[in-house]
Amino acid sequence: MSEKKLSIEPFIGEHCKIVNSKLGKYTEIGIYNYFENVIFGDYSYTGQFYFVQNTEIGMFSNIAAMVRIGPTDHPMERPSLHHFTYRRRMYGFDEQDDVKFFSAREMKKTLIGHDTWIGHGAIIMPGVKIGNGAVIGCGALVTKDIKPYEIAVGLPAKVIRKRFKDEIIEKLEVIKWWNWSYDKIKDNLQDFYLDIDSFVHKHYENR
Repeated sequence: MSEKKLSIEPFIGEHCKIVNSKLGKYTEIGIYNYFENVIFGDYSYTGQFYFVQNTEIGMFSNIAAMVRIGPTDHPMERPSLHHFTYRRRMYGFDEQDDVKFFSAREMKKTLIGHDTWIGHGAIIMPGVKIGNGAVIGCGALVTKDIKPYEIAVGLPAKVIRKRFKDEIIEKLEVIKWWNWSYDKIKDNLQDFYLDIDSFVHKHYENR
């Protein structure tokens, strides 16, 4: 059980590298994490050895250890896959690198919704969208979009079921509890222990 107390300032574990990224409030970054061109939403956290690039992650996202999100592509259309063709300066072939190639990589955003759960060792490919409340199983390879509140597992990942009935999902998407203020979540904390029907009835009908 963790004894740390999170605050508005992100908690960043040891041996992390954060490049051109924005970390939200009450976030926790596990040890040996690498972030590049990332927006990381409030209350989200990661486990150890997490590697993410060119990704927007919503609030309250739960990300396990050894997850890889947005792995960058090699240029399959070129005669060689090797990065000497776009990291020319590294090898002394040229004084410039391939700006267009790197810009295209950065534009291919991966989107992770609010209150998602990404299991241990999962890989989510560039450009994929994971909907709010979705669950990605351990070791899954996600190559296609996953809709809100779907559960996807396997290689490649396939949806096995939805967490809730469509009517409940639609109402949760209207309630958007993840947008509540800190104080509102605190005041309504006990509601998060209700069954899903009671929670939705209370906060959908009284919104």
